[in-house]
Amino acid sequence: MSQTRRPDYPETENPTGAVVGLSTAGQVALVLLPVAMWLANRSAPLMLGIAALAFVLAAAMSPQAGGMTARLRRMLTTPLGLTLAAFLAWALVSILWSHDRHGSLRAWGELVLPVGLTLAIAASGRFAPRPAWLRGLALAIILACVLSIIELVSGLSQRAALGIGKQFGFVFNRPAITAVVLAVPVVHGLWWLPEARWSDRLLAVVLALAVAALALKSESASARLGVAVCVICWLLAACLPRLTMTAVAAAFVVTMAMAPMLGIAATNWLPSQILNRFAVMTGQARIDIWVSFGELVRASPLCGAGFGTSATMHLHSLANAVSPEHRQLLAVGHPHDMPLQAWAETGVIGVGLLTLAGLLLLLRLRRQPAAEMAPRLALFAGAFAISVVGHGAWQGWWIAVLGGAILWFGSSELRGLRRA
Repeated sequence: MSQTRRPDYPETENPTGAVVGLSTAGQVALVLLPVAMWLANRSAPLMLGIAALAFVLAAAMSPQAGGMTARLRRMLTTPLGLTLAAFLAWALVSILWSHDRHGSLRAWGELVLPVGLTLAIAASGRFAPRPAWLRGLALAIILACVLSIIELVSGLSQRAALGIGKQFGFVFNRPAITAVVLAVPVVHGLWWLPEARWSDRLLAVVLALAVAALALKSESASARLGVAVCVICWLLAACLPRLTMTAVAAAFVVTMAMAPMLGIAATNWLPSQILNRFAVMTGQARIDIWVSFGELVRASPLCGAGFGTSATMHLHSLANAVSPEHRQLLAVGHPHDMPLQAWAETGVIGVGLLTLAGLLLLLRLRRQPAAEMAPRLALFAGAFAISVVGHGAWQGWWIAVLGGAILWFGSSELRGLRRA
């Protein structure tokens, strides 16, 4: 069957120069996101915001502007959209019993902003992961990886000479995680391009190696775990899609349900030989944090302490329910575990909604062909693994990076490219 190139815009549309320029600006912002994260490791929401503004303006100026509202309505009224909206609503309600409502509102806004920006880009109908842009993003991720590795090898001498940034290796943890997450849709997209050239697949291999190298060189155990889980899950899902899907769903539900007991389980079951191989904050200290927040969850399992309270949980009245020897660790800022943070802040109601949302997403993935489902399931498993042992659950940079990865998958677009 002959291969034909799909147009960047619908055949019924003749875009003006302004529309094309704005759409291009939005694409460039998304392509440069990993480089921006190397330079400033919380900049993902900014780049997503620039892209959203450009795409929405382009959509508003196009003849099909009215379709944006209809697309947004369709996304929000799906079972998954309604469940996520219910969680955001419950999180907002839970701020009523927060001890720091202003801080909780800021945390809620930090979560909602990148979610809204991602929805705006998707609803605009102007974004499409075209082959040229996939190649551009691959090169941007590789550049970010190389620059990060150079700085880590040199002891951050470049930043020290310029007098910018914190002079600590952990500042590259977020760029490393960003590279891991964004590389999954790009590797998949490049490999399955129509009439894929050997250079595209070579680029995909170089990208995968660059991301793995940064993960190994960085201080982020979360990034290394994410790479391992993504690779294993991708391979298994490609060979045994149904079995792998079932295993991931079961692990997801069990992990969400058992989060309050994570610290106790790790203390009792994790061998010291394995624990001693980790850095201090990745090892025993993190387990102690899980124990502390687990005690707090058991003090208020239904409603939690209120959304966004983890930042100053040691000042919350519920902290008095935690044993004195564990209370001090409530001041670390967050429990370094997304399910546990959801339990601590939103209780079983919030955790139930998030678990339902995750299962609905997996159900949608289950309906796709194995070749399309495998990388998406790998991203789900890898991102969830990272969130279980990594950063705060609602940090804006993390939500923005996840939103960017979802956009770059562009499931219907990539399937259309393969059929074209």
